[in-house]
Amino acid sequence: MGDETRAREDLAAAFRWAARLGLNEAVSNHFSLALCDGPEAPFLIQPSGRHFSRVRASELLKIGPEGGVLAGDGQPDPTALHIHGSIHRGVPAARCMLHTHMPYATALTCLQGVDLEPISQNALRFYERVAWDEDFGGMALDDDEGARLARALADKPVLFMGNHGVTVAGRDVAEAFDRLYFLEKACEAQVLAMSTGRELRRVDPATARLTRDQWEAYPDGPENHFAEIRAILDEDSPGYRD
Repeated sequence: MGDETRAREDLAAAFRWAARLGLNEAVSNHFSLALCDGPEAPFLIQPSGRHFSRVRASELLKIGPEGGVLAGDGQPDPTALHIHGSIHRGVPAARCMLHTHMPYATALTCLQGVDLEPISQNALRFYERVAWDEDFGGMALDDDEGARLARALADKPVLFMGNHGVTVAGRDVAEAFDRLYFLEKACEAQVLAMSTGRELRRVDPATARLTRDQWEAYPDGPENHFAEIRAILDEDSPGYRD
């Protein structure tokens, strides 16, 4: 299997599984994957109007560094092009980027003065690893918006986009999707805890950093997680590979 074939299949699997988990919205939201290192790398993204649950590997568009379609039928969603194109150029280490309006994470972006609190083991994975963009100015329909998001993300793996949603980055699909999953679980726990009206039990900074580092050293977690996702899809929905 060639590198691009594997990249296409992995990204298509991420779309399918995100739909199963209810992390997408209608035919909105977008995932992308750069095919090599560097700011000029072409990247894969879904064509506009495609539901996550129906994305196939072969129909993913290959986008060049200037935003043109190098391969595939159709065009990317314009907001996807500005967000993902700008971040791939400005933060080339973010090889895979997953942008969603998943419910619990998005709920936190709609609250004033709220951060991802260090109150659960899942949340501690992201301790000091989260960036925020507070300057929502409507849909991302120009490169200035995308460039601002790239500057806000910088070297962090998670960008909370105020009044909008989140973008999660990783070195590959497995790492980015594992982060996306556990970020939503962390946000779910926080929203539920906040809904009680009781005081949050915050973990102290030293323990938070220790737990974060343990997460980062834990062997093969993202790889095993994503391998199981693909195995399930191979059994009951193998069309994602087409």
